Amino acid sequence: MFDAHVHIIDPRYPLIENEGYLPDPYTIADYRKRMSRFDIGGGAVVSASFQGADQAYLKAALAELGEGWVGVTRLDLDASDEEIVELDRVGVRALRFNLKRAAADITQMTLQALRAHELVGWHVELYMDGQMLASLQPVISKLPALSVDHLGMSEEGLPYLLDLVDRGARVKATGFGRVAMNVADTLRRIHAVNPQALMFGTDLPGTRAGRPFRDSDVDLICDVVGVDMYAVLEDNARSFYRLPARERPTNDPAPTLPLHRTEQPTLPLRRDELPRIEPADTIPFPAIE
Repeated sequence: MFDAHVHIIDPRYPLIENEGYLPDPYTIADYRKRMSRFDIGGGAVVSASFQGADQAYLKAALAELGEGWVGVTRLDLDASDEEIVELDRVGVRALRFNLKRAAADITQMTLQALRAHELVGWHVELYMDGQMLASLQPVISKLPALSVDHLGMSEEGLPYLLDLVDRGARVKATGFGRVAMNVADTLRRIHAVNPQALMFGTDLPGTRAGRPFRDSDVDLICDVVGVDMYAVLEDNARSFYRLPARERPTNDPAPTLPLHRTEQPTLPLRRDELPRIEPADTIPFPAIE
């Protein structure tokens, strides 16, 4: 599995109060303990509003998590080309536009996104209520690649989200405890438009969510997408974050073996070796009148 949306809250690094809120620590050790029953082969550490544009925590997290992990960051608008290239070198692969909990100059952010894509191929990840997608259409249309967090958050924004999906946008199947929609139906409709769109993530630790990630969220995804579960749980995100595909055995790892034969097989008999049956007298049937 590839967890495309994780927040690491390391108490060694400063936080910024956001709307009067500061989260509790959630370390890499906490994450690994919570997900110990799953085969996590990588993921994306996503910078949250209370982490501002701090890159130190993100660099430390990616260094500790190792191969297969990437970062999604927020940048100061005056960040230099050199800073972007350095962040790409340590594993950052995308910019996050938090339009739900942070004021922003969307025009300047768009220009920055275009510069980052030209320099190192980064995409943009949008955290907003889906109802905003219609008003942001002129801006969004300029972005070369993007994904939308948490299924777009609301039922009202779904038509606009599906239109973006039809044009190549990705959608994170995350944060089921923070959305106002029928999750199964939304997953089904997105998947029907583009089977490569959905990317699984836990959204752990689920700060300010109605409820955090549950193991049953994975079961729900698998029930909806069926045979495409590997794509949604891992392959789509690995491709989007420009990571190598994960190889899986194509053959049955434990095939059914033939039974060991302990006796000689039955051989056909020659016709002249068949047992002879003595002819019996023919007994006529009684006449029936």
